[in-house]
Amino acid sequence: MTVSRETIAAFQEARHTDPFAVLGPHPHPEEPGWVIRAFWPSARKMWLLPRSGSVQEALYAEEGWFEFRWPHPERPCPTDYRLRLQRADGTFWEGADPYAFGPVLGELDRYLLAEGRHWRLYDRLGAHVIEHEGIRGVHFAVWAPNAERVSVVGEWNAWDGRLHGMRLHPGCGVWEIFLPGLGPGLPYKYEIRTRSGEILLKTDPVAFYAERRPGTASIIYHSTYLWGDEAWMAQRTQGHRFDRPLLIYEVHLGSWRRVPEEGNRWLSYRELADWLIPYAKEMGFTHLELLPIMEHPLDGSWGYQVTGYFAPTSRYGEPDDFRYFVDRCHQAELGVILDWVPAHFPTDAHGLYRFDGTHLYEHADPRRGYHPDWHTAIFNYGRYEVRNFLIANALFWAEAYHIDGLRVDAVASMLYLDYSRREGEWIPNIYGGRENLEAIDFLRQLSEILHSRHPGVILIAEESTAWPMVSRPTYLGGLGFDYKWNMGWMHDTLRYFSRDPIYRKYHQQELTFSLLYAFSENYILPFSHDEVVHGKGSLLGRMPGDRWQRFANLRALLAYQYAHPGKKLLFMGQEFAQVREWDYRSSLDWHLLEEPLHRGVQRLVSDLNRLVSREPALHRVDFDWSGFEWIDFHDTEQSVLAFIRRAGEECLVVVLNLTPVPRFEYRLGVPVEGFYRELLNTDAACYGGSNLGNLGGVWAEAVPSHGRPYSIRLLLPPLGVLFLKPEKP
Repeated sequence: MTVSRETIAAFQEARHTDPFAVLGPHPHPEEPGWVIRAFWPSARKMWLLPRSGSVQEALYAEEGWFEFRWPHPERPCPTDYRLRLQRADGTFWEGADPYAFGPVLGELDRYLLAEGRHWRLYDRLGAHVIEHEGIRGVHFAVWAPNAERVSVVGEWNAWDGRLHGMRLHPGCGVWEIFLPGLGPGLPYKYEIRTRSGEILLKTDPVAFYAERRPGTASIIYHSTYLWGDEAWMAQRTQGHRFDRPLLIYEVHLGSWRRVPEEGNRWLSYRELADWLIPYAKEMGFTHLELLPIMEHPLDGSWGYQVTGYFAPTSRYGEPDDFRYFVDRCHQAELGVILDWVPAHFPTDAHGLYRFDGTHLYEHADPRRGYHPDWHTAIFNYGRYEVRNFLIANALFWAEAYHIDGLRVDAVASMLYLDYSRREGEWIPNIYGGRENLEAIDFLRQLSEILHSRHPGVILIAEESTAWPMVSRPTYLGGLGFDYKWNMGWMHDTLRYFSRDPIYRKYHQQELTFSLLYAFSENYILPFSHDEVVHGKGSLLGRMPGDRWQRFANLRALLAYQYAHPGKKLLFMGQEFAQVREWDYRSSLDWHLLEEPLHRGVQRLVSDLNRLVSREPALHRVDFDWSGFEWIDFHDTEQSVLAFIRRAGEECLVVVLNLTPVPRFEYRLGVPVEGFYRELLNTDAACYGGSNLGNLGGVWAEAVPSHGRPYSIRLLLPPLGVLFLKPEKP
C-alpha cells in the first residue's frame, strides 16, 4: 500500500477533496516506476488490462482500495489501460480508468470562466458526449467554487458519491471529469460535499435534458438534429426591422390543446408542430411566443420557476423534438419567441439555490436575495460568473435552438431594489437610491452581447413602470431592449371597455391618454395570459351588456388594439372569445367554434392580422408621431373617436363607435378627396355583427369638417370599428 490509512478512509467516507492527486497512474513514492491506484467500494477483485502485456491482479486490495505496480520502471506508465472488476454479487465490469485522463478544459476556457466572459460556457459546462484522448465518453463540468468535494453520480456507479470525484480548477471554481464509455440517455446528478460537511444532491445547472417531473435528475443528451431552416436564418442575420408587422400569438404548450381520449395528455413538440403551426399561419400571426419551456418542477408555475435553464422541458418530448418544432416554425415563416426568466429562481433543494452550500447564484442577504411575491431567490447580478451564466443562456437559445427572441419576464422586479418591499426590507444602492445598478448593468450587457452575436434576435421587456428608455440603445443610455410591453395601455383599455357604454363618455381619456406616451418606447400592445387568470375571467367575460353586446364589445376591443400604434400580442383563446378563465390543467374550449359568434371573433382576428400585414399604414410607422394623427377625440357624448394611421403616402382612417347606438350620417373630416373603401367593419355579419355599414365605402365631399377641406358621411355601426382607405380618383 502506497498511501496512508487516513487517505483510504477519506475515500471510503467520501471526504477526499482531490482524487486525481491519488487515483490513476502516479510515480511510486518509494521505488522506481509507477503505481496505479483505483477505488471501487463494491468491487471484490480487480485486474489491470494494459494495451500490451499481461493481465495483472491488484497487488493490494482492501475495502474497495486497489493498487497495481507498473512493472517497467524504465518506461512511462501508459494511460490507455483498462480495469476489470468483479463485484460482490459475482458480476463483472470492464472499462477505462477515468483517472488516467488529463483535463478537458483548456487554459483559455479556465481563464474566460474565471473572468465571467465565457459566452459559450454551454460548450464546456454540463455533460457532453465527446472523444477525449482517443476514447469516447462523457465530459462533466460544473461551477461550484466553494464545495469541498464534487462527484458525478448516476446508475453506472449506483449513485455512490464515493466514486467519480471530480478535478477542481481552483482559479475558476469549476470541477470536471471525463467518464469513458458513458453515452446519451443516462440520468445523473452532482453530489456536493460542502465545507460544513453537508451532502447536497444537485441537478446540473447546464443540463440539456431532464427527467420528467416528479423526477429531478439531469439526463446526458447528445443532439443529432439536422436543421432545415437555412433560408430563415440567412434573412435573420440581416437584423430585425421595426417597420415590419409583428403579430404575436402567446401560447402555453401544455394547455393549447390536449388529447382527452388518452387521459387528457399534452401534445408532444412534434404533434404541436403538426397542429399549432398550421393554425397560427392560418390565423395570420407572424410569431409564436411560448410561456417558458425551460425545465420546471411545478406545472402551476406555468414555467416561470425554472430549475433547468438550458433544458427544454421533457413534458413534451426530447430536446431534438423541440428543435424540430422550431425548425418547422421557421420553414412556415413563423418566428419563435421564448419567455425567459432571469429575475428569480425557485428554492427547490435540487436546483440552483445554495448550490455548493453557499449562496452561489443568489444574494445571501434576504433583503436582496429573496423575492417576497413569489418566494423565490433573486440572482446576484453583481457576480460576474452569474451574469456569464445568464447571458450565455440567452445566447444558447439563439444558437442551439435558433430562437428568434426572448421576452424577459418581470423586468421591473429587477430594476428596483424596493420592488414589493416595505421600508426597512430593502438595501439602497451605493448612492442611496432604489435603482438596482447591478441589474441595470447586466441588462445592458445582455443586450449588447446578444445583438452583436445574433443581430436578428429581439429582446422584449415585460416592464410595468415608467422607467425611461427601456427600448432605446445602450449607447444612448437605454437598457437596450427592442420592445417593451405597454402595460399602461392594456390596463386603461380594459378598464374602459369593461364599463357600461352609458358611462363611457365620462372616461374617454382612458383611451386617449396612451397617445401622450405611445412613441416614448417601442411598444407591444399585450393582451397576455396575465389578463385571464387569478379571478380576472376571460376578455369576453369582462365585457358589459347582453351576450350580443359582449361579443360586439370584444370585437371593438380587438380592432382598437390592431388600429393603435404598436405591435400586437394575443394570448391563446382570445382569438375565438374563450368564455372561461384560462386553466393550465385543461385544453382551450375549441368546441366553442361550433357557435357562430365565436367563429366570428376568430375570423375577425384572422382578418385583422392580414389587414395589418397588408397595409403599410398599420405597421410601418408604429413608433413615431408621423404614423398617427387624430381626426377627433372630442365627441365624448357619443363615445366616437377617429384617427389616421400613416406610412408615407399611405393612410387609413379608423373610426370607433363605442356605444350600442348606431350613428347615421356621421360627418367626419378626412385628409384627401376620393373614394374611402371600407376595408373592415367589425359589425359585419360574418363576424357576428348586425351588418350595418357603408355598402363598401363612401365618397369624400368638398365639405370642410374637423379642420379639413374634405369630409365623409358614415353610418357608424353599434359598438363597431371601421377601417377606411382612400383611393385616389
